[in-house]
Amino acid sequence: MEQQPKKHNSSRGRGTAENPPNRFERLAYLPILESADDEDGAVQTQYLKDASRSLITFNDSPDVGFDASINPYRGCEHGCIYCYARPYHEYLGFSAGLDFETKILVKEDAPELLRAELVSRKWQPKVVAISGVTDAYQPIERKLQLTRRCLEVLAEFRNPVVIVTKNQLVTRDIDVLKELASFNAAAVCVSVTTLDAELARVMEPRTSTPANRLEAIHSLAEAGVPVRVLVAPIIPGLTDHEIPSIIQAAAEAGARHAGYVVVRLPHGVGELFEAWLEEHFPDRKKKVLNRIRDTPCEDQRNYGKRQVPRNPIVRDRRRFKRQPGRTHSRIRSAGLRLLDAGIQIRPHQVEQAN
Repeated sequence: MEQQPKKHNSSRGRGTAENPPNRFERLAYLPILESADDEDGAVQTQYLKDASRSLITFNDSPDVGFDASINPYRGCEHGCIYCYARPYHEYLGFSAGLDFETKILVKEDAPELLRAELVSRKWQPKVVAISGVTDAYQPIERKLQLTRRCLEVLAEFRNPVVIVTKNQLVTRDIDVLKELASFNAAAVCVSVTTLDAELARVMEPRTSTPANRLEAIHSLAEAGVPVRVLVAPIIPGLTDHEIPSIIQAAAEAGARHAGYVVVRLPHGVGELFEAWLEEHFPDRKKKVLNRIRDTPCEDQRNYGKRQVPRNPIVRDRRRFKRQPGRTHSRIRSAGLRLLDAGIQIRPHQVEQAN
């Protein structure tokens, strides 16, 4: 039987209506009365200038499949309740809750900063990931086009790029991505968490619908841009049963690789997610939380251990390989290769689709 979310009372179009206290602050703001920005209760998004003087960030984590990344925006209006990036907003003095979705910092001069770093003698050409933290194709990108302009800079330098997104807006930039792909310098990872549009609506309220993400995969593949699907995040007890269906649908749409990431709930994200389950799926709450706790990824901070497939949900990929009649064999016949956990993008993996 298809699961149906419970009717909810949270802010319309948002992942959460809660603003838990910032873990770095001693004082917390507690409103005396419930308030909203307009009559129908919708909370308006605020866009704030980000004064960062550099754009490319680096990491040396063995659990992250790229070394360099750029993020034109901080905070994300997509509002995915499970987003591991929510706690980053606390470093900016905001809450990981509603603030993360409604107070978006914008790096207005991102393209210029990127150009300055690429022309520097210090720059060693390597794959640059876009959306390593928050989605670069969130709604405001349609107007500001910062991500597109950054792509144009990368195309000018023929610097390889990989994009991770949940938004069909990425297809707007097919012309630039196609140019980069002609030099084996582009790949796009489209994240598909569920094929259930109603579940997606309450779990990731301002992302593209599952059908539109599959359409994005198709459009990118048709244009010759290498595209893969990320079943990410897998939420045990809630979306894990959809893994075969998602991968097969993506393969039929044109994806040639697949990856997965099991949900992580660092810091305050766990409390937000638990409250969300209580609101939307109270009957499944205990099961989901227990299965998440049984994974190696929940709030795991140890390098090299966050993607270890000890959990049976993750080991399902091996079952697909072993059983000839199952989804994996059909995926293999479609030409799609199932990758290990994570996004593992290295220079030699940015290649044209055959």
